Amino acid sequence: QVQLVESGGGSAQAGGSLRLSCAASGSIFSIKTMGWYRQTPGKQRELVAVITSGGSTNYADSVKGRFTISRDNAKNTVYLQMNSLKPEDTAIYYCNAATFSNYWGKGILVTVSS
Repeated sequence: QVQLVESGGGSAQAGGSLRLSCAASGSIFSIKTMGWYRQTPGKQRELVAVITSGGSTNYADSVKGRFTISRDNAKNTVYLQMNSLKPEDTAIYYCNAATFSNYWGKGILVTVSS
């Protein structure tokens, strides 16, 4: 079992920045990838960014060049640095850890105003 706790959400103006953190605990040795997804009402949860245990990253086209995912293995924490925020980035952001199962955090709200 893996437990995930997100922090760092909140509100920002368009063009501003926020940083999300996700701390993992439990069976962290089994984690293959960690990532961030987001969801807005009436829409499916979508990938934002993922990072493998080796440090390889992948981003949604909509956030490339603006968001950066990173991972501190010593702290068992993954970060999402979000710059040049847009109102369409407003969503609930979920941390994900993939082992042989998928684990999710409770989600954290990010609101970007124009």
